[in-house]
Amino acid sequence: MPDKLLRVLVADDIASNRTIVGAFLARLNCKPLYAEDGVEAVEAFCRESPDVVLMDLMMPRMDGFEAIRQI
Repeated sequence: MPDKLLRVLVADDIASNRTIVGAFLARLNCKPLYAEDGVEAVEAFCRESPDVVLMDLMMPRMDGFEAIRQI
């Protein structure tokens, strides 16, 4: 049975950062999940239950500090 892919939530308001990190994770045989701000990160965490979260701290609508508290 193949190993389960590690699912990683990447929360960052800068699209190029998400793209770069996602490409790196894909090369490591991980499944990247994306959020553009803290609100989306909390929603994605609740919906997807990722194994790991990579969180930017300074984002619009909800910063990473508050998103992590809610997660």
